[in-house]
Amino acid sequence: MKKTQIAVSLSCLFFVLMFSFPMTADVEASTKMPDFSLKSVRDGRVVDSTVFSGKALYITFFATWCPPCVKEVPVLVELQDQLSNSGFSVVGLSVDEAGLSVVADFVEKNAINYPVLMAEFKTTMDFGGVFGIPVSFLVNKKGNVVKRYTGYVQRKVLEKDIHSLLN
Repeated sequence: MKKTQIAVSLSCLFFVLMFSFPMTADVEASTKMPDFSLKSVRDGRVVDSTVFSGKALYITFFATWCPPCVKEVPVLVELQDQLSNSGFSVVGLSVDEAGLSVVADFVEKNAINYPVLMAEFKTTMDFGGVFGIPVSFLVNKKGNVVKRYTGYVQRKVLEKDIHSLLN
């Protein structure tokens, strides 16, 4: 019992530290976005990554219980609304273990207007390992990952980075 409490405390400390120091890291433009086929939380249908071909993407791994993840949702909804006609899309990849229905309720409650899919362990590994959330990736229209963000990202940083891909 004591070991479990220590492990949980250390895990919480890790997440707090991850969210306290958001970082961005450039990724070589030649890094191809991993392919994926994942269930949509809206209807349970499988969505293949090829449906996003030719679009600039902001792919974010998140969970409904993660405060920084919840904080970024309104910004992502606005960016999706403003930039979707310019060849851009946000794609949410949920790592929630509580299941599709919990995430679907979260999507509805927060009026999320971008695709939200249920990530699998393989997906997190294909993206280089997702060990804390939120972790996000900026993908150019050629399908190359150009930036990785760890932690909450300020709106002005996102807008600047996204606009650089759309111009």
